Amino acid sequence: MVNYLIRRFPSALLVLFLASILVFSVLRLVPGSPEETLAGADASPEQLTAVRADLGLDRPLVVQYLSWLGDLLTFDLGKSYIVGGSIAELIAYGAQNTVALALAALLLAVVFAVTVSAASVIYRSRVLDAVVTVSNSAAAALPIFITGTLLVLLFGIAWPILPSGGTPPDGFFTRPDIAAQYLLLPALTLAVPAGAALTRFLVEALHTELRQPYIVTAQALGVGRRRLVLAHALPNALPSALTVLGITVGGLLGGAVLVESIFVWPGLGLLAEEAINSRDYPLVQVLLILSVAVFVVLQLLTDIAHAWLDPRIRLGGAA
Repeated sequence: MVNYLIRRFPSALLVLFLASILVFSVLRLVPGSPEETLAGADASPEQLTAVRADLGLDRPLVVQYLSWLGDLLTFDLGKSYIVGGSIAELIAYGAQNTVALALAALLLAVVFAVTVSAASVIYRSRVLDAVVTVSNSAAAALPIFITGTLLVLLFGIAWPILPSGGTPPDGFFTRPDIAAQYLLLPALTLAVPAGAALTRFLVEALHTELRQPYIVTAQALGVGRRRLVLAHALPNALPSALTVLGITVGGLLGGAVLVESIFVWPGLGLLAEEAINSRDYPLVQVLLILSVAVFVVLQLLTDIAHAWLDPRIRLGGAA
């Protein structure tokens, strides 16, 4: 396993390094500039020059990049130009809300996928298969903003039984019952496409496992179908499902941007939207490189878990 990690780690670092160059470069190509936002539309050229100098934007791009990279490596994230405050504090506050939302959505998606896929394979009903297929297709095709808007209209306005926006006023742990009410609609919105993707893959993986010789042998020995699926096929289908789960988690984090906008959820997505609209370079840069780092770490953890469950991968990686 150690050799496998050693082989995977350099590629992860290379991706992060290339991403840092891309993030830094692309932001400079976006129309508009932070000094215009700070100084105002009526600022004179001298005022704009003074603001650029104060922000360090008058230095060569290479110097700006190396300075920023050095600050990242020393965990000095700096301060926000426009939003205001320490970038580390802004991200820490937004991250706790985004992580809570993503974890709740992931839990809903996994429970739904495992339950529905196992039931579909165990009971072998054409009606159930048709319902699952149609539901998965609709859930995967329906845009997140439409799902979120419909849920708000139904359960926040037509039948006002759940909060349609914001976070729990007393935090997530003081009153778990209240926190669950605030989490349900945004988490469900985020979980719908993820659960559909996981269900579709897991159904196919279970059908593949049920055609394997060990399942045929167990079936010939009189093992019931429920036990075949739950005790034999499902555990063996999990390693391949982990890869899809890793991609799904990345999709959850990406979809959180839209969901947070719909439900006014003060997470990293809402913070990124505000930073981009205000041309807040330092904050946008850190948020973008953080998102890349999260994707890389998730992929690495997924590969590690896959290798742990399937020895052939780590043995091949050690060769």
